[in-house]
Amino acid sequence: MDRELFRTVRQATANHARQLYHRLVSRLPHLLAVTLLVALAQLAPPPSAATPFLAGLWHEARANAALVVAACAGLAAAAYAYAASRPRPVYLVDLAGFKAGRAHEATRAKSIRHFALAGRFSDESIKFQTRMLERAGVGEATHFPASLLTVPIDMSLRTAREESEAVIFGVVDEILAKTGVAARDVGVVIVNSSLLSPTPSFTSLVVNRYGMRHDVVSHNLSGMGCSAGIIAIDLAKHLLQILSPWSKHRTPDGPNNQAPSSDDAVILSTPVHRDTYALVVSTENITLNAYLGNYRPMLVTNTLFRVGGAAVLLSNRRADRRRAKYQLVHTVRTHRGASDQSYGCVSQEEDDEGYVGVSLSKELMSVAGEALRTNITTLGPLVLPLSEQLRFLATVLLKRVFRARVKPYLPDFKLALEHFCIHAGGRGVLDELEKSLKLTDWHMEPSRMTLYRFGNTSSSSLWYELAYCEAKGRIKKGDRVWQIAFGSGFKCNSAVWKALRTVDCAAVSGETNPWAEDLDSLPVHVPKVVPIEFDDDEQEPSSKHAPAA
Repeated sequence: MDRELFRTVRQATANHARQLYHRLVSRLPHLLAVTLLVALAQLAPPPSAATPFLAGLWHEARANAALVVAACAGLAAAAYAYAASRPRPVYLVDLAGFKAGRAHEATRAKSIRHFALAGRFSDESIKFQTRMLERAGVGEATHFPASLLTVPIDMSLRTAREESEAVIFGVVDEILAKTGVAARDVGVVIVNSSLLSPTPSFTSLVVNRYGMRHDVVSHNLSGMGCSAGIIAIDLAKHLLQILSPWSKHRTPDGPNNQAPSSDDAVILSTPVHRDTYALVVSTENITLNAYLGNYRPMLVTNTLFRVGGAAVLLSNRRADRRRAKYQLVHTVRTHRGASDQSYGCVSQEEDDEGYVGVSLSKELMSVAGEALRTNITTLGPLVLPLSEQLRFLATVLLKRVFRARVKPYLPDFKLALEHFCIHAGGRGVLDELEKSLKLTDWHMEPSRMTLYRFGNTSSSSLWYELAYCEAKGRIKKGDRVWQIAFGSGFKCNSAVWKALRTVDCAAVSGETNPWAEDLDSLPVHVPKVVPIEFDDDEQEPSSKHAPAA
């Protein structure tokens, strides 16, 4: 048995053991009640002797009143501890996606012309970006920040802040208006932006803008790539569910700004907030991260990344179950950073001329595939029927132990999940996931249309995809949604949601839905290669004839 097989079997065994443990704990009160009833049935006398028996039992209870009271108190304490230790459900009340104005839209031809006018690309770099854009799966109305649509372009901290503030304020305004929740009722704020992390942080920006209370728990996530949105959801889940070593008035981002000592943790261990909301904002900044050099591994990002952002409002209030759209069922995080190949396949660096960009290695697809396999090894036992799990393990044993020539078996996740929101990282990523997970065009439609209409908006793309499912009337009560995201490091993260109600497409297709204006014209077929059509009176852009910026 080789190491890979040993790790796979060990991981699967651990996952099954964990599942059995949680099922046993969740049914513990029922098991205890049944055991007690069986014991009483064995001790109970026949009906003819019931009255003397009860009289004797009452006499014994009065004679040992202190012991009975202590036993009852112990049972009550145990029942309370069990109820208090159970994690609170986390609900997704609503979501909001950002859509920039028409002034920010650019066709593919316009974006290529503008790249040429930057005056810093070679002719070969312009041609390379044109070829990549023709194969990227991106449409003709994606959004750029105003700073990159000017001549010369304005890549400054000021314009970067203007871009991020427009996105963050836009989605937060919308989510608060849609849900009717006051900013001061929000107890947790999490913002993730991978490539721009200013001081003060984006969370402080939100707290200041909306006048949030002084004990709000805030976390600012950066450098975690396109999978940071799921990381933010997982962090919010833990803050809303588990006990925290901080009291209400002593939070990590509060006045003392430090964790208490171990003694304090025992005394002050309370939930972060028992009945509160968590605001999660996912965005990325494009202004300072456009690449202006000629190193090919860094040029790809120019053809994919566009302006976007999303906000979701989570709640651990049981009263919100009635109006919430989804309940968070599982989050699974996979980090392959121990491998040098995985760690370096997506990295921000300088080229030989000093231009900063994000480099994508040729091993990216293989690294992503390995990360996905590791992730579904953990997720599978949580969601798949037992038959699919047994088939997967049997294939591994036949292939690794008996050296049989069998194809690797990938479980059919369509048996357990109805909707798939796969990070719109690029056409190659979506094609590979469609093939690996054996998905249909219907399952891939939300991801492909998100890439086509909005481009790669980094961590927020998952929420555009879910909004698409809602706007198309796909979400029915009881449906399960699987969100899959990949990020630098290298990470593969998953979240599974369960729909608590059928989402009315007419209600979500109003002006606040990012798909409202385009819903009737989508989906569209996107060929593998779509040539860029330039105007009749102009040639394909060339940097030789462009003025220097």
